[in-house]
Amino acid sequence: MTNALHILTRTDLADIDIPPAEIIELVEDGYLAFARGDSRCPVKLMMPIPKPERDAVSYSMLGYDGSLEHLGFKTSYRQGSESAEKYYTTISLYDDTTGLPFAYMDCQRVGAARTPATTAIIAKHSARACATSALMIGTGVQGRNTLPYLLTALPHLERLRLFGTHPDGIAESIAALHRWFPEREIDLVDDVPTAVAESDIVVVASGRAAHPKVRTEWLPPGGLLISVASKGVESGALRAADYAIATSAGQLGVTGARLAGPAGQPEIDAELPDIVAGRASGRSGADDRVFAFASGMIITDIPVAYALATRAVAAGRGQRVELWS
Repeated sequence: MTNALHILTRTDLADIDIPPAEIIELVEDGYLAFARGDSRCPVKLMMPIPKPERDAVSYSMLGYDGSLEHLGFKTSYRQGSESAEKYYTTISLYDDTTGLPFAYMDCQRVGAARTPATTAIIAKHSARACATSALMIGTGVQGRNTLPYLLTALPHLERLRLFGTHPDGIAESIAALHRWFPEREIDLVDDVPTAVAESDIVVVASGRAAHPKVRTEWLPPGGLLISVASKGVESGALRAADYAIATSAGQLGVTGARLAGPAGQPEIDAELPDIVAGRASGRSGADDRVFAFASGMIITDIPVAYALATRAVAAGRGQRVELWS
């Protein structure tokens, strides 16, 4: 055995294809392992950079996936929130069965798969049973795959809507849907409040949004609003909900602090791992307006990163580096 590390670039991973259904299963298994107590996932660290004019922030996450028996370290740095040009994220994996390093890799592709899978899992458990329509707001890297993942988890959805302001992002969102569902179409919308009022599921993944900030009150009875750590959601969205959930209450307190109530701490009804494990409900009533805060947990990054890395290595991608020689 050797302590060589597989280094995998964004290009190495670009065409490694894993179907949405498989990614959703990997992510759901990650939540289940955590709910069983087999995994560990401390709250992420967030550090704003003390130069306001740069609008920069950094994140770090450490976790252990008990199913794979792999440890993961993830780091992210972003400068500016208007584009993804200065957003850099990596993940490193270590095999706890051998005690050896496995991979160090670009994590953009991981997030672009894990995030919509989490959104789809939330919708599967928290959307009302008769949901037939979904609205995606935002066309960045974290949101472009959302509609095909939603449709994979909820094949009965009839109408798909999209709001975006970047032509390339809109085109890539449409292409992502047609990659897996070539027969389905997307309705482009420009009136966000009206589209929200007509949608059973609303996903907001916009940054400094070019739209009115979405309010829970705009939802129809029984509607579900999922915020992908989005600045495009009104700060009172959680408090206005009849039922509120989060992937992690701890991480909501870090990345969703602006949603906090009068006591200074966000109050939720359930966490997603408990919902997936059947220990908590995704909603309390059919007419509830549900708010869900989706923040990334490394326990779901690890299985997706491992799946991408093993396929890339098997295809001869990347480099082996004797980092500790």
